[in-house]
Amino acid sequence: MPPKGKKGKKGKKLPVLIDGVDTSAMTRDQLEAFALRLKAEMDREREERNYFQLERDKIRTFWEITRQQLDETRYELQQKDKEIEATQDLADIDTKHVMQQMKHLQFENHNKLGEVRAEAMTQLKLAQEHHVLQEIELLRDKRHLRRIIREKMEAGEMQLRHLEASFNEKLLEQRITFERERKDNEMLHEEKMVEQKAKLDLFYGTQMFEVEERKNQQIKDLQDHHDLAFNDMKNYYNDITLNNLALIGSMKEQLEQLRKQAERSDRIAADTAAENRRLKEPLEHANLQLNEFRRKLEFYERDKQQLSRLKVRNTRLEKKVKGLTWEAETLILRNDSLVAEREGLKERFNDVIVELQQKTGLKNVLLERKIAALMREGEKRSIVLHETIATCAPNYAEKLASLDERVGNVVDEKNKLILDLRYEVAKARKAHDDLLETYECKLKQHGVPVDELGFKPLRERDQQQLYICGPAGIVTDNK
Repeated sequence: MPPKGKKGKKGKKLPVLIDGVDTSAMTRDQLEAFALRLKAEMDREREERNYFQLERDKIRTFWEITRQQLDETRYELQQKDKEIEATQDLADIDTKHVMQQMKHLQFENHNKLGEVRAEAMTQLKLAQEHHVLQEIELLRDKRHLRRIIREKMEAGEMQLRHLEASFNEKLLEQRITFERERKDNEMLHEEKMVEQKAKLDLFYGTQMFEVEERKNQQIKDLQDHHDLAFNDMKNYYNDITLNNLALIGSMKEQLEQLRKQAERSDRIAADTAAENRRLKEPLEHANLQLNEFRRKLEFYERDKQQLSRLKVRNTRLEKKVKGLTWEAETLILRNDSLVAEREGLKERFNDVIVELQQKTGLKNVLLERKIAALMREGEKRSIVLHETIATCAPNYAEKLASLDERVGNVVDEKNKLILDLRYEVAKARKAHDDLLETYECKLKQHGVPVDELGFKPLRERDQQQLYICGPAGIVTDNK
């Protein structure tokens, strides 16, 4: 077994702490000083306790007083609430009275607006009736002018027919005269051509006969010379054979003469051939001229046929040109009459528009003045109403302002809806007018008068037009 350990020594005594200070190691003087300091602190703590007790008493007293004042104030508030309720009842009575007066004023305003609208509608209806009467009168004038134009056109057509008949007679006379002159010229040229042909045939026959005569005479002369030479040669050879050789010299001389004569004959034959060639060229030239004349004669016949065809075509074209000229003149006269009619109607329409604008302008000025006066009166009454409500019931001023704001918003929405509906109505009217214009244009293209539709298109407007006439679907504000 291991040896036992020794017992530990007895522990030391712990120090005494007062206010965090060890007093066991202090001396007497230090303890006295420390005691004095503790006593001073105790006195200070006692004074603070007394002070806090006094403050607590003061706060309690103040709380009691304040609670009493609160009760008194609550009682006064109850009295004031009772007074306010009484005043509110009086204000409600006054407000009801003012609202009753306001209803009477609105009723009077509504009656005045109804009278103004009735008067405006009456004046508008009178203006429409006057416009309808003017339109009927204009249509009557238009029919009268059309009848006059139709009579003038018929008279012009009759005059044109007379002029055309006289022109055709003159043209027939001129055509007969030209045809007679043409036949005379043809006969004259044919006679001249036959005469010229006979002369040329006679001339060429004479020339050919002379050439043949000269050729035959030359051939005969050559044959005679050759026969004579042959006889001489025969006699010569007979003389040689029969006689003697003495005649050889003389025969040589004769042979020389014969040679010279043969050369001369050759020259004569060459000259004759040259003359034949020289005469052959005029003959060929004459034959060529004859062929040319024959070809010209064929061309003349062909040109004559072509001329007859061209005359027929010219006659047909002249008739067509006359028809087109007459149609063009008719269209020009009709265009002039229509332009004059359009100008007259335009002037009348402008006069009527100016007159209506003057009348409607005066009426609009009067209506605007009445509306301005009514608006001023309404504003005055609204101001009086607001002042009355602000004076009698100030608590309802904010409610009235919010009510006015809500009413204004509702009115703005309704006005916007009205403008949108007017815009849609204007689009529909514009599409309707475009359709009518297209239909009338198609009728005019097919030659059908617009008055013969069988019904009257809806072109009248009960209200003032608020939009500019643009293409359907593109309607702008009338500024």
